[in-house]
Amino acid sequence: MTASLSAPATASNADLAATLLRVTSGVWFVIHALIKIFVFTLPGTVGFFASLGLPGFLAYIVIIAELVGGIALIVGFQTRIMSLALSLILLGSIYTPHFSAGFLFSNANGGWEFPAFWALTLWALALLGDGAYAVTKR
Repeated sequence: MTASLSAPATASNADLAATLLRVTSGVWFVIHALIKIFVFTLPGTVGFFASLGLPGFLAYIVIIAELVGGIALIVGFQTRIMSLALSLILLGSIYTPHFSAGFLFSNANGGWEFPAFWALTLWALALLGDGAYAVTKR
């Protein structure tokens, strides 16, 4: 299988919208991974996960998924699968730690409003597909 950057001669508005959602979501995931690595640090992120009652090693899995999945979305590799897989991280973040903070993300400790919105955005992207300018096209 050879990957190639492809876009139709005239991309539709839906293709361009999918590309916008795909690339921005990918950038946000990469940013979140880098914040966990460079701002909170790996030991800090592991400690935070442990403080929530989650296994510490899960922090590494989340960071890798956010980084690899984010890059995959940016370049348009397996967008439908990556979107659904990354939405699991967001659903997990709703369950722990955001759900107990209530709905509004402006609440103390951040509510579940933003992760829910982002998960729904990824589900819409999974339905739309790669869009224009993606290395895989389905």
